[in-house]
Amino acid sequence: MCGICGIYMANSGPINRQLVTKMTELLIHRGPDGFGYYFNEKIGFGHRRLSIIDLEGGSQPISNEDESIHIIFNGEIYNFLELKNSLMERGHTFKTSSDTETIIHAYEEWGLDCLNLLNGIFAFALWDNNLKKLVLARDHLGIKPLYFINFQNKFLFASEIKSLLLDRDCPREVDLESLIDLFTFRYVPSPKTMFKDIRKLPPGHYLTISNETLHVERFWNKKPEIILGREKGSLVTEYQELLEDAVRLQLRSDVPIGLFLSSGIDSGALLSIMKNFVDYPIHTFTVGFENGEKTNELEGASYLANLFGAEHHDLIISTQDYVNYFDSFLWDIEEPLGNETAAAFYFLSKLAKDYVKVVLCGQGADEPWAGYPRHLGVKLSNYYSKLPKFFTEKFLNSLISIIPKNEKLKRGVGSLSEKDILKRFVKIYSFFNVKMKTKIFKDNVKENCPYEDFLNPDVIRPLFEDVDNLDPLNQMLYIDTRANLPDDLLMVTDKTAMANSIEARVPYLDYRIIEFIETLPSNLKLRGFTGKYLHKKALNKYVPSNVAYQKKKGFSNPINKWFISSMSSYVDEMLLSQNSAVRHYFNQDYISQILNSHRSGREEYYRHIFLLLSFELWHRKFIF
Repeated sequence: MCGICGIYMANSGPINRQLVTKMTELLIHRGPDGFGYYFNEKIGFGHRRLSIIDLEGGSQPISNEDESIHIIFNGEIYNFLELKNSLMERGHTFKTSSDTETIIHAYEEWGLDCLNLLNGIFAFALWDNNLKKLVLARDHLGIKPLYFINFQNKFLFASEIKSLLLDRDCPREVDLESLIDLFTFRYVPSPKTMFKDIRKLPPGHYLTISNETLHVERFWNKKPEIILGREKGSLVTEYQELLEDAVRLQLRSDVPIGLFLSSGIDSGALLSIMKNFVDYPIHTFTVGFENGEKTNELEGASYLANLFGAEHHDLIISTQDYVNYFDSFLWDIEEPLGNETAAAFYFLSKLAKDYVKVVLCGQGADEPWAGYPRHLGVKLSNYYSKLPKFFTEKFLNSLISIIPKNEKLKRGVGSLSEKDILKRFVKIYSFFNVKMKTKIFKDNVKENCPYEDFLNPDVIRPLFEDVDNLDPLNQMLYIDTRANLPDDLLMVTDKTAMANSIEARVPYLDYRIIEFIETLPSNLKLRGFTGKYLHKKALNKYVPSNVAYQKKKGFSNPINKWFISSMSSYVDEMLLSQNSAVRHYFNQDYISQILNSHRSGREEYYRHIFLLLSFELWHRKFIF
């Protein structure tokens, strides 16, 4: 796990070596163990290294035998040993034991088709001197980030946006279309960022640039095909074998590996499987929140750790801890986000860094397996859409008027009347509904909005078109896995872990597992009101039934209470003062109404408040 950055000059140098050096040094938290550079007349590469595999010989950049190809790489190729053996049989010679070198020889052998053979988490830059071509690539599910900007005859790329901003010519301007998307999806969907002109390479894509020609193409484009009639027991076995193999591969390391442990089935099963493959004590890590007794998972995690003989560590996060870090949180993740639990991953990583360099975590099972309430909502909305209009309109208006202050439920019910499936998905995601966005956005934002009702379904339309032949639930699961997951949860996990020089691996997102899940019919994912149906049946092999079938807690925190009490004055200072950044984009009088409605208990607006705070702090950090 590392940090990479570089500059490509379309019409040849001079390469600004001082800038590349500064860009690289800014990524030291991603790679405190070493650094390296490569320069020629067209390209400058910088690399920071976190040593995990081939501790002595894996320094980067790495080249092939005749030094015509150079690479800098962030991530891990889990199947590098299998690929290396295959390449050696084809006559390739290796000078290191690192997984990085495998990519070079795979590229020599198969060209860009090699990307489909890499099982891992990766973002890399490769310079092909024979073709005078730069190649960037990002793993199937976007577990590792990669950003770029193309302007003024030069192309910059980096693992983090802040490295790009070191170029004085790089614009620091809010992308207003992205702002509207943020207040719909709660994150900025790829390929955009909140910075105008700075882009993310989307998951499962590669980019090539040669002379002045830039081309972005998707390499992981396998479309799901549902296979019916298979015996449930054999599917359970197949899934168990895939998961065990994913864990086996992801335990490849020259340093010990720990685990982020909750009280639930996903991380508990990983711990059980890990015990079969390692001969060292497994360190496990859990955090809880002050005044979060109803949602904390400390007790359940401790039970699992004791059950499997792990060396367990836990931590309580206080309100003050949270406030003290919140400012730095936006520096770490670099884009505003509507995920109020996200900062907790920083504290998990900070807890782990004194014991391990690498952790496994249980992320990635909910999105493809229908683990969230919105997935049940999609199923119910499909039934609802078939009811007569005269009944549904009367029923819907009555239902909304009597729903208690439950933002999630109101959002789900409010989306039921939308006949267009894609727009319905967008409305399910958006806790700032159309009416609220009309009130909160100032005129300068509205004037830059090209979308009807402030909704932009085109952001996820290409993914929707991949699965337009499937049922609505499988459609949403496909979109969640390829959009919501990489641009929100995985981005947070990577950046908060790397802020502490920790590598986080996600076995449930082995692309082979995702492709398997996406062959299953909906009723094996959501059976009645039970999400993750086959997943739970399979993982009951590894954890007790009381863990496998317990009610999902989620990784939540008591920020709702904090906004009303201990963080109240902080929120006011951030959002309502005369020097607040939000006043340039949002109606502060309406923000005040939101705060008053939340504090009085009339409405549940803590997620809305968090998103506004997130934007405010991001703007202060990066824009002015």
